Amino acid sequence: MPVTPSTRQPGSQVDVDSLVADYDEEKPSRSLSPRLELVVGLWCFLVALFVLRQVFDPLDQGSQYYLILFLGVTLPLVFLTYRMRGRRDSANPHAQHADIDPGLATPHGNANRPADNPGVVDWLLAATALVVGLYPVLPVPLTDIGFGGFGGFLDRQGSLLTLDVVAGTVLLVLVLEATRRTTGLVLPAVCAVFFAYAYFGGYLPIGWSISHIGLNLDQIINALYNEASGFFGVPLDVAATYIVLFTIYGAVLDRMGAGRFFVEFSFSLFRRSGSAPGRTVATSGFLLGTVSGSGTATAVTLGSFAWPILNRAGYPKEAAGGMLAASGIGAILSPPTMGAAAFIIAEYLGVSYVSVLVWAIVPTLLYYLGIFLAVEIDARRFGARRVELAIGNPLRLLARSGYHFISLGVIVFFLAIDIPPFRAVVYATCVAALFGLLEAVLSRRPVVSGFDDHDLEQERMALGESLKDYARRMYEALSTGIRSALPVIAVCAAAGVITSVIAKTGLGQVLSSILVDLASLLSFNDASLLVLSALFSAFAILLLGLAVPVTASFILSWVIIGPALISLGVDAPQVAMFIFYYAVLSEVSPPTALAAVASSAITGGKVIPTMMQACKYTLPAFLAPIAFVVTDNGAHLLSRGDFIDIVWTFLVAGCAVGALAICTTGWILGPTNLLERALCLPAALLLLYLVPTSIALGFALFAIALVLHLIRRRATGATADEQDQTSPDPTYA
Repeated sequence: MPVTPSTRQPGSQVDVDSLVADYDEEKPSRSLSPRLELVVGLWCFLVALFVLRQVFDPLDQGSQYYLILFLGVTLPLVFLTYRMRGRRDSANPHAQHADIDPGLATPHGNANRPADNPGVVDWLLAATALVVGLYPVLPVPLTDIGFGGFGGFLDRQGSLLTLDVVAGTVLLVLVLEATRRTTGLVLPAVCAVFFAYAYFGGYLPIGWSISHIGLNLDQIINALYNEASGFFGVPLDVAATYIVLFTIYGAVLDRMGAGRFFVEFSFSLFRRSGSAPGRTVATSGFLLGTVSGSGTATAVTLGSFAWPILNRAGYPKEAAGGMLAASGIGAILSPPTMGAAAFIIAEYLGVSYVSVLVWAIVPTLLYYLGIFLAVEIDARRFGARRVELAIGNPLRLLARSGYHFISLGVIVFFLAIDIPPFRAVVYATCVAALFGLLEAVLSRRPVVSGFDDHDLEQERMALGESLKDYARRMYEALSTGIRSALPVIAVCAAAGVITSVIAKTGLGQVLSSILVDLASLLSFNDASLLVLSALFSAFAILLLGLAVPVTASFILSWVIIGPALISLGVDAPQVAMFIFYYAVLSEVSPPTALAAVASSAITGGKVIPTMMQACKYTLPAFLAPIAFVVTDNGAHLLSRGDFIDIVWTFLVAGCAVGALAICTTGWILGPTNLLERALCLPAALLLLYLVPTSIALGFALFAIALVLHLIRRRATGATADEQDQTSPDPTYA
């Protein structure tokens, strides 16, 4: 169970780095001493230069050679930056938060976490990981027993020597241990089960559908170590050529001050109404997600700035925490950066990354439509007040720092003209760095990447000092970009165990058939079979996502659940996006919901009610992806089809989102009664089943609910509703 945060006042300090380390599944959690931090930082910086060099001057030996080097130099870093015994500090992670100015409540510096250096075992594991990771390319002239460089290693494919098998086995153990340290025990346990299935499958009764001839240790290690479906398969390839470059880009944007600008600009736009704080949280989450690339990190960073404002506006702690979690998760569902799994979709389907971005446009609009509707309703339900903020005029902010938007436009532009994503993001990184350099030369004011200082008029520095500060920030950005990607790298390498076993045994097709057979027991025609299969799949993905990160959840679900839906006639793009959305939404699903837990740590709200509030804001996103797969018209929600078809399906789905928002918030023009909410739920479900008959029935039920609400309001008068508007919500009593 998550740790229940201590009660926090709105003016208390939020140590963003500590909270991210404690709750985010894709961030390092060990705090190193300054000397060791320097060593690890330099190591990561050199790896970043190696990755950037590969973009424009690829190694002659090919992709697998690069992936071997990449894993060999990054895997040891996991053992130096992650604890052996759990990801969270055994001490109360919130005890170190000091007080800050309760005005805007912007942190004035983070608390220093005590050093947590690796021990002897960690260093031994790191050294071993370096040796066995680079073993296939080490040009040691001992070809009779192993080694022999990359050429010799490839020549032994299918007939590995004993030393090859030993090195591969050790690497397997180290990859699983690295994954355990970064994401917990579940994914390594799943990998161990798949490994055991590959080895002992021949002992299963021959009549069982999952039985196979069995593989010996040499065959399994050969598949993992020396074939494209193992450690060095598509997942690690995506991590090494796409994901790590986007994390570097996000780190550069952050160090140039883009994260702070996005939040302040959003707040400056909507500061003139009671619902402005809620609107700006959603908008800021979308923009800030391009910097962090993580839903939980976005929620924490945004919450450190936004919670005091939400509190002053009158939002309860749990509602504010749910809003922060929903906004943070929305950031990794949305173009142009999205989450790591989006790159894997492009690779698995053999399409351009820009195609995946286009597929995500309408679902993103629906997601934020649901959040904004809930925000507007909550502002009235809680009687939210206007909050005066000490933030500059939006035009002034835009004129001073609007160049941060340019690099995002660069990514979109280059993707649109068919420049590969890995090059497009490097160009965007260069643009962000160039503008940062101009800022350092012309402005010479300290750039604040976090929220520890909201004064825009800092004292100018000398040119040399400003350039030195810029160089330091660029160094930190490249180093942080690699360090932030370490958990994804470990997960992608571990996923190779699962994909390799499935490729060797055909297990994926068997499991998908079992899923379809289970749905067929309860179905009565083809349409109900597809709906039930989609519901079972959604539940399975959410359940899996409670225990493993988004990237691993998507990979596992794609190889197991994907074939089941495709066998029922659903196109692969719809299936991939269906799985992607549910894998991401697992981050706000009770009972784990790390994004909501981290948000509650900021607001001081109760954990479970915060999770439920996050579900309230994201419920439309939980239901809308089912529309992708249950009817042919669902493809239009992914911008696949004629423009008119895309428009009408978006409008219908938008009405469904509105009906769901009424169900979850209990408000139309005033508080709703049970009947009105009960009518809106089936209306939304029928509207999401995009065929004419169900749409007509859905609109009819929705209209009845609206008419009943208007009649009741007219009969009782608006006075009672206006009183209810400012009364405490019973959820928080």
